[in-house]
Amino acid sequence: LVLELNQVIIPTYGTVPDQQNLHTPEWADFDDKPDSLFFSDGQRRIDFVLVYEDESKKMTHKRSDHKKQKRKRQVYESNLINNGLQLEATRSVLDEKLIFVKVHAPWEVLCTYAEVMHIKLPLQPNDLKTRDSAFNWFSRLFRVDENVIKPEQEFFTAPFQKEHLSNFYIQDKDTFFNPATRSRIVHFVLSRVEYAAKNNVKKFGINKLLDTGIYKAAFPLHDSSFRHLSTDPDCPSERYLLYREWAHPKNIFKLQPLDFIRKYYGEKIGIYFAWLGFYTNMLIVAAVVGVACFLYGCLTKDNCTWSQEVCDPNIGGNIIMCPQCDKVCTYWNLTITCESSKKLCIFDSFGTLVFAVFMGIWVTLFLEFWKRRQAELEYEWDTVEYLEQEEQVRPEYEARCTHVVMNEITQQEEHVPYTACGKCMRMTFCTSAVFFWILLIIASVIGIIVYRLSVFLVFSATLSQHISGTEAIRKYLTPQTATSVTASLISFVVIMVLNVVYEKVAILITDFELPRTQTDYENSLTTKMFLFQFVNYYSSCFYIAFFKGKFVGHPGNPVYWLGKYRNEECDPGGCLLELTTQLAIIVGGKAIWNNIQEVLLPWIKNLSGRYCAAARSEKVVPRWEQDYHLQPIGKLGLFYEYLEMVIQFGFVTLFVASFPLAPLLALINNMLEIRLDAWKLTTQFRRMVPQKAQHIGAWQPIMQGIAILAVVTNAMIIAFTSDMIPRLVYYWSFSVPPYGSHSIHTMKGYINSTLSVFNISDFKNASKPFSSWFANQTTCRQVYRDLRYPPGHQHQYEHNIYYWHVIAAKLAFVIVMEHVIYFVKFIISYLIPDVSEKTKSKVKREKYLTQKLLHENDLKVVKKTMGKIADKIIKGVDSTFRPKAE
Repeated sequence: LVLELNQVIIPTYGTVPDQQNLHTPEWADFDDKPDSLFFSDGQRRIDFVLVYEDESKKMTHKRSDHKKQKRKRQVYESNLINNGLQLEATRSVLDEKLIFVKVHAPWEVLCTYAEVMHIKLPLQPNDLKTRDSAFNWFSRLFRVDENVIKPEQEFFTAPFQKEHLSNFYIQDKDTFFNPATRSRIVHFVLSRVEYAAKNNVKKFGINKLLDTGIYKAAFPLHDSSFRHLSTDPDCPSERYLLYREWAHPKNIFKLQPLDFIRKYYGEKIGIYFAWLGFYTNMLIVAAVVGVACFLYGCLTKDNCTWSQEVCDPNIGGNIIMCPQCDKVCTYWNLTITCESSKKLCIFDSFGTLVFAVFMGIWVTLFLEFWKRRQAELEYEWDTVEYLEQEEQVRPEYEARCTHVVMNEITQQEEHVPYTACGKCMRMTFCTSAVFFWILLIIASVIGIIVYRLSVFLVFSATLSQHISGTEAIRKYLTPQTATSVTASLISFVVIMVLNVVYEKVAILITDFELPRTQTDYENSLTTKMFLFQFVNYYSSCFYIAFFKGKFVGHPGNPVYWLGKYRNEECDPGGCLLELTTQLAIIVGGKAIWNNIQEVLLPWIKNLSGRYCAAARSEKVVPRWEQDYHLQPIGKLGLFYEYLEMVIQFGFVTLFVASFPLAPLLALINNMLEIRLDAWKLTTQFRRMVPQKAQHIGAWQPIMQGIAILAVVTNAMIIAFTSDMIPRLVYYWSFSVPPYGSHSIHTMKGYINSTLSVFNISDFKNASKPFSSWFANQTTCRQVYRDLRYPPGHQHQYEHNIYYWHVIAAKLAFVIVMEHVIYFVKFIISYLIPDVSEKTKSKVKREKYLTQKLLHENDLKVVKKTMGKIADKIIKGVDSTFRPKAE
């Protein structure tokens, strides 16, 4: 490939022409046609636009720098012309300093690079019959009107070859290469043309020129305004149709026109919206089941016996709880937790268990059916064999290819950017840097934990804790609640700040790693960013779910964190509610922040730019200048969109046992997200360079890993975070003899049974509370699920038999639930193949017909060329093998 590039793509590579040999663009004035997509002659289509500032108009004193920049730009443009591209320059209508260089690729250039890039192009119309689905009548109600956006004609395709030009389906040379393909080819050339050479180091590519400010922008054009149809009769106004039928809020319940999106923006954008739409559709099922489980909890909360005991003034009102911190905390009444216990009954019910099992199966169905859908798109969009043949080496990689090595397969020399030792050193450095930043995140989480432990003392001392108090606010504003909410908010702020910092660090590390192709680059960056985001977003949730309140000791012998802070106990309503609060704050805050960052900021920037432009001039503005004032899409493109959705996918699956409404909230968010992303792309951003993509890349194995981990986390949340297992053990074993006194299985007496007794006289001086309001009170009760022998017992304050029954039941539950769900997941994965038989048949059929078509066309060419000689040869062959009897 490198040899091809040197010989075909860049014939002047390594040489910088002299001043007198420089080719310059043609100059033309704007022809007052605002929607024109052509050069001034009206014939040559604009495939790309470059923008720079005229150095002679700049009011600065650094003339030497300006000369260098101008020289590099002139050399670059001259080399573009040498490579066959045609350039036309036009001065800006609104700002005389700006120059727009329009780029056109002639037919010969398009053919040459299409062959080098292995671009698949049509051979003949697809004649395979497709069967309509049984649900076609139903889906038609939600589809875009085919009279507005007509279905794309399907073709058999093959990698383009100039020598087989006659084999391809060319009705019109001007439309054979569609605008997206033309822009892709031109960008390929722009990324590889040289502009300078210093100390035998070649400098090339539009990306470096943009980074150094020699050019201010480089982009393909939108084909029309999104507000109205183009005035140019040759323009299809696809942008306007996309806005009206896809991005407009009225289409929120309509299916997306994926083929049309792919045609305009390329396969990479198309596959993202296909995945997001498929994920959103699958969330409908999860949301329905989640709402059903939530309603079940709401309907059964009044029958929650243990909650009724907490709120009963004769039961919970007579139970005095031990202080939850040293000295400044005081005794409190169990009835304070009445409201929390009612809420807990909604989420900590049998429906939660059913939903957790269901989501473990749902996530497998989602991933398996997505693989099938992805395989269909690969066939329909001609990306089945894309990556191996079509993806090109990154220009940044090529520029560093200074080391010569022997290829083990071809036994030929090839150039690489680093030796084996250098590669090992780079990987070691990058891995160490990633782990360092992950440890930094863990350190910030520890800081939040220390904040929780220290501020709890402050809230306990300042918030009213009078047992006889009847203030309504006291039901909600407890020290635990205040600590949890403020810590969650601080955690969210820390997460957002570290995101901004680590984003830049991850890009620097990946650039230093120097991946070979753009797919390798994005996969490497994806892995680094997700590892960081996983720790950043989920660490606080893991702490609340599995560590908080689990290692607190008992009042006479509490466990201390860092030897100073008494370990944190759960909220009186249990840690499950606090986990739900944490999830709501992070997910809600993240959604608001992302919408502000992704939608509101570009809209405000474009709005202010339009007002400034309108204030300066009332002139007619050409299409290229209108697009220039839109926002650039960014180098990473859809990376952050994927990251946002996969993080949400993690919240929906990893902790769904604590919040059954999570899929419903995700569904509502995603329905808006699809239209907001579509609106943003079509109205606020410049057109992206169309790119090929076979699948969603590294996000697929990441989601598979999340799906496996989700089974474990949900099983452990139900077992160790919720109160379900202790209640079941009490109901079936400890409510009846020999351990209980009830004649039938019941939940009565559960609260009194699970709250261990502690003698106030056994407090150590370091933890004894200052206030002693209960002169006649000699004991207090320990926190939930702390199952210990009472004072006076020979094993006082040690875990009792109930505790060990509960631990055994929890472990057994986790093992059984995991194995059952994993077994079902394995069966589902086995029964649902990644590629449907229908798609396999289509791929095989297309390969067969394509090969047959190319072979027959070659024979026709040979026969036509050789004429009668070919007929004689064929007759001679026939007579040789004909039987003598004939």
